[in-house]
Amino acid sequence: MRKTDDWRPLYPFQSREIKLAGRRCHYVDEGEGPTILLVHGNPTWSFYWREIILSLRGRYRLVAPDLIGMGLSEKPSPRDYSYRLRRRVDDLNELIEKLDLQHITLTAHDWGGAIGMGAAVAAPRRFARFALMNTAAFPAPKCPWKIRACRIPLFGPLAVQGLNLFVAAALRTTVAKPERITPAVRAGLAAPYDSWRNRTGVLRFVLDIPLHPAHPSHDVLKGIEEGLALFRNHPVCLIWGMLDWCFTPWFLERFIDIFPQAEVHRFADAGHYVVEDAHERIAPLLEEFIGRHSG
Repeated sequence: MRKTDDWRPLYPFQSREIKLAGRRCHYVDEGEGPTILLVHGNPTWSFYWREIILSLRGRYRLVAPDLIGMGLSEKPSPRDYSYRLRRRVDDLNELIEKLDLQHITLTAHDWGGAIGMGAAVAAPRRFARFALMNTAAFPAPKCPWKIRACRIPLFGPLAVQGLNLFVAAALRTTVAKPERITPAVRAGLAAPYDSWRNRTGVLRFVLDIPLHPAHPSHDVLKGIEEGLALFRNHPVCLIWGMLDWCFTPWFLERFIDIFPQAEVHRFADAGHYVVEDAHERIAPLLEEFIGRHSG
């Protein structure tokens, strides 16, 4: 992928930094008003939320961190940082406490769902509402072969960190409207992952998927799943790209089982990167959802 700075006008936000467990975390904090906490997944970063931030920052405070190892945050060696789900949850809770975020509307995508809901389970009084998009907060029944292949010893690091195939594949297979992934958007989504070292977090996310009970993150994820019952009476909005081959409609139905009160928006013409495919519809939905449940 050709390196370019053409993406920077698409991301006109002030860069901020905070230390989480001693590591430098980059984040965006735009606007004033009720707090929306935007948590990305793999291999995205706060750039993924740019259109939502631009649409809503006149009426809300939008906080979008880059998880450690991702985006513009520090990218430590696995020898110095665990890259496990528990560490991710603890990092997010530290950010929430240091910024003293209250009455949060959690808006999460991909791995951001497990991380964000983990933070909510740990500090439920800080969270008021949840908007979840093509994500999970519970173990999955299976893992797509495309992702399993990236976990193969020797091949996985070469493919993900060496050849950058995970990021490249995501740019091709996660949207239903490929024309939206313009050269500038493509450059922005890929910009932080421009070397073997800078793709460490991408691989570690893949390796942290708990596919069996003995995995170090399995019990943590099960604990998050059990804690979801704390929010059965909270407002929940589920926004789903129905063409997602990874977080398929099965995951949506599982969330509906857990949150039968949730309002559900199915986008038949959107894929895994549902915000890229449908941001102009999602931003008003979020505003309406928060407005209806502002008490």
